[in-house]
Amino acid sequence: MSGAWLWMLVSLAPLLAATSLAIWRERAIGWLWLACVPALMLVVQPMPTLDLPMLWEGVRWGADDALSRAWLAFTALLWGCASVFASSSQRDDSKRLRFWTFWLVALAGNLLLIIATDALSFYLGFSAMSLAAYGLITHQGGPGPRRAGRLYLQLAISGEMALLAALMLRSHAAGGDFSFAAWQTLPMDGLTLILLLAGLGLKAGFWPLHVWLPLAHPAAPAPASAVLSGAMLKAGLLGIWRCLPESDPLLSSWADVLLAMGIFGAVYPALLGLVAGKAKAVLAYSSVSQMGYLVMLLALAWRHPEQRQAMTVVLMLYGVHHGLAKGALFLAAGLIHAGHLPRIGWALLALPALAIVGLPLTSGGAVKTALKEVWHAGEFEGWLVWLSLSSLTTSLLLIRALWLLCRDARDAPVNRPPLPQLLPWALLSSCSLLLPWLWPALREPMLHGLNPSGIWAALWPLLLALGLAGLAWHRGWKVPTRLTNLPNPALTLSLQLRHLVLHPPIAVPTAHPNASRWRQRERRWNRFWSIGALTMSAWLLAALLWLGWLW
Repeated sequence: MSGAWLWMLVSLAPLLAATSLAIWRERAIGWLWLACVPALMLVVQPMPTLDLPMLWEGVRWGADDALSRAWLAFTALLWGCASVFASSSQRDDSKRLRFWTFWLVALAGNLLLIIATDALSFYLGFSAMSLAAYGLITHQGGPGPRRAGRLYLQLAISGEMALLAALMLRSHAAGGDFSFAAWQTLPMDGLTLILLLAGLGLKAGFWPLHVWLPLAHPAAPAPASAVLSGAMLKAGLLGIWRCLPESDPLLSSWADVLLAMGIFGAVYPALLGLVAGKAKAVLAYSSVSQMGYLVMLLALAWRHPEQRQAMTVVLMLYGVHHGLAKGALFLAAGLIHAGHLPRIGWALLALPALAIVGLPLTSGGAVKTALKEVWHAGEFEGWLVWLSLSSLTTSLLLIRALWLLCRDARDAPVNRPPLPQLLPWALLSSCSLLLPWLWPALREPMLHGLNPSGIWAALWPLLLALGLAGLAWHRGWKVPTRLTNLPNPALTLSLQLRHLVLHPPIAVPTAHPNASRWRQRERRWNRFWSIGALTMSAWLLAALLWLGWLW
C-alpha cells in the first residue's frame, strides 16, 4: 500500500490546479502545466495499484501494464506541452479563465480513464473529458464554433448514452462486476458490441462516426486541437480494447467487416481532406484516416486472438507515435499565426508529417513496420495492398497540409513566435525522430525495417505522392468549387434536431387554473385544520403508535 495513494494525484492534480485558478486567477496560469507532473512521475516510478472501496466496490486505479504506462506517458507529455503553449497563445484572451477551467476538467478526465481498471471509473473520466471538450471547441465563439459545438455535443451525449447502456449490459453479464479483468473472459453479445462501438467510436472519430471532427478542429484553439486529436481520440480505442474479451467467436466473425471499415476509413477521409481549404481541417481528416489504421489493427486482433500480446505492443506504439506527431502538427498550425518560423523550424514542421507518412528512421516508420509484421502473420495478407494504397493517400494528404501551412505563413507577423510556444512544439516534433532511438520498443521494429525492401516499401508512396503533387503544381490544378462546398448531412441533421427541440411538432399543453376558485378551496381547507388541528394530530399519532405496538 506504500505509495499507492499517489495514483489519486494523477486525476486530482488538475482539479487542484483548477482550485488554484479560482484563488490566484491569472497568476496561476503559467504553472498549470505542473498538473501533468504526477502522471509522468508515476510512469517513471510506478506504484502498486490503489484500491478505493470507499467509492464503490471493485474500484482500482493504477497502470500495472506496459500499455497503460505508455498511454499515460504520451498523454501527460502532450497535455503538459500543450499547456505551456496555451499559457502563451491564450495570454491575451479575455475568456482565458473559462478556457482553463474546461481544459483542466478535460485533463482530469483523460488521465482518470487511463489509470482506471474498472468500467465505472473509466466512464466517469470519459464523460468528464467528453463534456468538457465542448467548452474547448466553442471557446472562440461565433457561428462556426457554435455550429461545431452543437454537433459535437449532440453526438457526445448520444455516445455517452450508448456507452452507459453497453457498460451496464456488460456488468450484468459479469454478475455485477465492473472490473475489466473479469470482462476479458466473458462472451460478447451483438447488442452490447454495437453499443460499445457506437459509444466509444464517436469519441475515437473513425469512419463513419467522424462527422464532428472536420468542424471541431478549425473552430477550436490550436492547443485544444492538439490534445483533442492527439490524446482524446485515443481514449475511444483504449476503451474498446479493454472492454472486449481477448477471444470470442462473435468478434472473429465480425473481423472481415471491421477490416473493410478500417481500410475504407483510412482511404476515404484522406480523399475528403484533399479538397479541404483549411490546414486544420486537412489535419482533422488525417486524424480520421489514421484512426482507420487502428481499426484495422482491432480487426486483426479479433481474428487472431493468439497474437493479442504482439498486437497490444503495436497499439501502444501507434498510440504514442500518432499522439505526439499529430499534437505537434496542430500546435504548428497555431504557431505559424504567431510569427515567422526560423529555418530549423520548417524542418521540425515537416518531421512529424513525414513520421505519419512512415518515413524510415522515424517513429512512424517503426510503427508501420511493426504493423506489417503482425499483418503478415495472419490470414489477411491478401489485403496488404490496401495498406499501401492508404499510405499513398496519407502522403498526399500530409503534403497538402504542409502546403496550406506554408500558405498561412505568408500572413504571419514578421517577429518570431514566443519562446513558450516554440519550445513545447519543438519537443513534440523532435520526438518523431528521437523516440525510436530512446525507446527500445520502437527501436527494434525501426531497425527491422532498414533493409532494401523495407526502405523501398516505405518510400515509394511518398515519392509517388511528391510526383503527383509536383504535377498538380506544374499544371496549376485547383480543387473544383463543387468539391470544396460539399454538403454535410450530419450538419443538416443537427440543425433539424435543433429546430425540432425549439419547435416541437406536438403543442405543449398549458394550464389555465381558475385562481379565485382554488383560493376559496384553500381557505376552506385552512379553516378545517384550524379547528382542533392539534388535538386531531395527537389522536392520529397515538393511533399509529398503538397499531405499531399491536403489530
